[in-house]
Amino acid sequence: MLQIFLNSITTGLFPDVYKVLVVVLPVVMPFLLLYAFWVIRFRYIQMRYIEKQKKCLLEIKLPKEITKSPAAMEIFFSYMSQGGAGGYAEAFLDGRTRPWFSCELVSKGGEVHFYIWCSQVKFKTIIESQLYAQYPNIEVYEVKDDYTKDFSFDLNKYSMYALQYTLTKPDPFPIKTYIDYGLDKDQKDEYKIDPMTAVLEFLGSLKAGENAWIQILVRKHEKEGWKHGKFREGKDLKEEIKVEVKKVRESTMQDSGDDESKFKFPNPTKGQNEVIAALERSGTKIPFDCMIRSIYFAESSSFNPSNIGGIIGSMRQYGSNSLNGFRPAKTTDVSDTYHDFARVLPFLNKYMNKEIYDLKKDMFHAYKLRSFFEYPYKNYECKPFVLTTEELATIFHFPSGMVSQTPTLKRVASKKSEAPSNLPL
Repeated sequence: MLQIFLNSITTGLFPDVYKVLVVVLPVVMPFLLLYAFWVIRFRYIQMRYIEKQKKCLLEIKLPKEITKSPAAMEIFFSYMSQGGAGGYAEAFLDGRTRPWFSCELVSKGGEVHFYIWCSQVKFKTIIESQLYAQYPNIEVYEVKDDYTKDFSFDLNKYSMYALQYTLTKPDPFPIKTYIDYGLDKDQKDEYKIDPMTAVLEFLGSLKAGENAWIQILVRKHEKEGWKHGKFREGKDLKEEIKVEVKKVRESTMQDSGDDESKFKFPNPTKGQNEVIAALERSGTKIPFDCMIRSIYFAESSSFNPSNIGGIIGSMRQYGSNSLNGFRPAKTTDVSDTYHDFARVLPFLNKYMNKEIYDLKKDMFHAYKLRSFFEYPYKNYECKPFVLTTEELATIFHFPSGMVSQTPTLKRVASKKSEAPSNLPL
């Protein structure tokens, strides 16, 4: 029976397939080659454009007192919504791409720093002016020597753990924001609960020789199409939000219970009303493509494995069961199942260790290049997710010295004020 079946394939199916290939390949091959050429060339001109751009790294030093809520940072983020190619010529001839920014929280032996990196130096003036507009007492400096250059990838010297985050639910659902924490209301500092304090306290708790880097990459969210190298249009966040709101409303519909005139009516719970309100509020904000990447590393003698849980858990306070939250999308480790197999089959350890080594190396270099939206590390191991200005202002803002009393968070000692008007000329 098996021999007859195999003979039917070799004598009947293969000749027919061969005939089809002979006819189809001469027609299809030019289109395949044209597509490959278009993809390779488009990628090349984009990388060439990015390489030509001068980058910029700014450090922000905070005053002791900040009286503004994260809403001020939300206004600042709206100015980061910068577009890319205006037309097809700029896209296909110049390779122009959307600029991206990196908001970074860095701990060097427990000393906490705020940084903002720009993929194009021409946005330096906008960043500085808008920071000073919202926070007049801060100090902004251009960093000539990037702090990442002080360290090289050397697993013989350093032990390292890195991860990339993603969302627990689809993009339209927002995380728990500063508005949910009541930071948009005027309260006394001692009653304020700032979710970012947990991140700063973790960063400030590190010891000498330990380092933790948190990188929040942001880029204007657009409905991608031909100008972005896509053959079909991407999704639009506002359209997705409308779909999710409709789903939640439909789930609230209940029967009237009257058999003679039966009809459905909305009967939402308090939680469902809150979800609808959060979704609709999110639809009024400016969206950004985002990626959050974290690295914890230290010299082997100083490395503390318990800090791995700290860097993972530092984002949990932004999560909500009914809305959205963060979870690890990729870490510099392999699954528990792989570990189990490696214990039973020791020869797998060689492949497992190589995979872990490659992950650590790639994530470390991707962080230093601030690369994720474009090559060489485009969409590395996961896809970007979407956050609005409200959500970004929640996870990256400048906390008040009364609310966040992290002792290792460097603040400006003196307070700026205008000169007296009666000074002699």
